[in-house]
Amino acid sequence: MAESDQRMPVWRGQVRRRAFKILACSALFLALLLPRAWVPSLNALPEPLQKPAAATVAALDRMASGLSTIVVVVRRNDTLDRIFRKLALNLSDLANLRAIGSTRQLLDRLMPGEQLTLVHRAGALVDLQRNLSLTEQLQVHRAEDGFHANLVPRPVEIRPALARGTIRSSLFESANATVLKLARIFGWDIDFVLDLRAGDAFVVSYEHLFQNGQFVQDGEILAARFINQNRTYEAVRYQGTDGTARYYTPDGRSLEKAFLRAPLEFTRVSSVFSSARLHPILNRIRAHQGTDYAAPIGTPVHAAGAGHISFRGWAGGYGNEVQIDHGGGIVTLYGHLSRFAPQTRAGAHVAQGDTIAFVGMTGLATGPHLHYEYRINGGFQDPQKVKLPEATPIDAALRPAFVQQTAPQLAALDPPPPAPLPVKASTP
Repeated sequence: MAESDQRMPVWRGQVRRRAFKILACSALFLALLLPRAWVPSLNALPEPLQKPAAATVAALDRMASGLSTIVVVVRRNDTLDRIFRKLALNLSDLANLRAIGSTRQLLDRLMPGEQLTLVHRAGALVDLQRNLSLTEQLQVHRAEDGFHANLVPRPVEIRPALARGTIRSSLFESANATVLKLARIFGWDIDFVLDLRAGDAFVVSYEHLFQNGQFVQDGEILAARFINQNRTYEAVRYQGTDGTARYYTPDGRSLEKAFLRAPLEFTRVSSVFSSARLHPILNRIRAHQGTDYAAPIGTPVHAAGAGHISFRGWAGGYGNEVQIDHGGGIVTLYGHLSRFAPQTRAGAHVAQGDTIAFVGMTGLATGPHLHYEYRINGGFQDPQKVKLPEATPIDAALRPAFVQQTAPQLAALDPPPPAPLPVKASTP
């Protein structure tokens, strides 16, 4: 036991020295590591922490001054009165807003889905912003002497775009807005339901609209080419001296006709013009003196041409019916309508393309469709084949200006191929 007691201190001393060395090395390691791992450098901070963005500064300023910003998405049947009550905003401010000149007209009709930006302090309105269009915004601001309203432009950047496509099925089933515009441009010459064939192709030069660097929507079609059953149709947009833009062929003939070939966007022709057809309800052979266009109930029906409404009402087997007298002995008829447009009344004048009614299945009809007739001096004509009157071409005196303005637009349909990449010759 005596020898063991004498050796213990030596053993314990060795352990203590080793532990001290380990602790010293660990402390040195941590001292070298900690400043890099745990102490952040000001230069390494993210940019927003070093210098807050302008929008952040503005938001902080508003919070410091007691201002609150609310972005409201308008719902169906919403009014400013309803919105102010829901947000507990001062209704007397709303009354003062509507008393500013024409501001009332710019605020009374709200569209579902649009956004309003409201800034208030404890329920008292300070600012209001509403986008009236893609290029214009209404701004209302509270000043010491009351509210002031201004119309502020929203700058739009226009970039050229080019699109190509090949038809595989109906153009109306999966087309975007630009392709539907294309159908309206060529709709006087091409029946986009009956005349289309798989493999028909098109190329379109049009506008891309940007705001604040962000894509907003497609703009106007500048020029287009459509190949239908190996026949080529071309159109170019031209703005005349009166400021009105229309589409013409490259040689200045108007693509517009005095009448639309079909007065609605439809899915198919359910019954063609025929001198002898088995009536699906009466079950007897009789003439079908128009064209039936199948479309969902509620599809807008447009006036095929300018004229005045000579009849609006119930017409037996035709159901709800509208007749338009276009002058020159031409009358168009629209039958089986579900309802009439509010402005459709006997004697009213309509322009080509105006909505006059909506597709239905009133009268003797087995399904929703439009029955459309085209009459000349009382005689029934096939709406799909009748030769439509031409619109006015470019005046001869304006032809040089027309060619100069439209030549670059037409050239955009055939951009030059990209230059070949240089190839370094190899040496043997």
